[in-house]
Amino acid sequence: MEAFLSHTGLVAPLDRANVDTDQIIPKQFLKRIERTGFGEFAFFDWRYLEPGVPDPDFILNDNRYTGASILVAGTNFGSGSSREHAPWALLDYGFKILIAPSFADIFRTNCFQNGILTISLNKEKVDYLMGMASSPKYKGYQLEVNLESQIVKDDNGFSEEFDIDPFRKESLIKGQDEIGRTLISEDKINSFESSRIDRW
Repeated sequence: MEAFLSHTGLVAPLDRANVDTDQIIPKQFLKRIERTGFGEFAFFDWRYLEPGVPDPDFILNDNRYTGASILVAGTNFGSGSSREHAPWALLDYGFKILIAPSFADIFRTNCFQNGILTISLNKEKVDYLMGMASSPKYKGYQLEVNLESQIVKDDNGFSEEFDIDPFRKESLIKGQDEIGRTLISEDKINSFESSRIDRW
């Protein structure tokens, strides 16, 4: 998992509430356990009218948002089943930051475990970001997110603090998932294992 300190990126607006994990990554693509390669299937049923035929009305098929790394979405993002493939698909697609009024708890935890920063802002602030990213006047709209100071801002005067659990913040800054944190204590674990009495 990569360390996360700050990021500036293009914003894509997904003006939909209650986006569930089956919409993020449909169940037919869950047959692999590798974390990579799922980006091409992210939002598959929305991105394509049929396999190989992009839906021109879906926001992520708009060339204005090619290369977007920040997704702004509606309330209760990531609801539904707890499949870890959902954050894998979003990360592989290129999203490093998700901003919404609220997230499903398990999905949010899975995002943090995979290095995606989720930011909850009130609906008024999210609507502002959605409008800016959607407006032709602000084509190429970007946000700067600083995890250390916990501030998200743009070049037009918007600046907002966000909350994050201190443990999750530290883990993202250090780029440590559960395995990484365990490996920090590898010497102690090995020492304990070698000192155990063989009972069998």
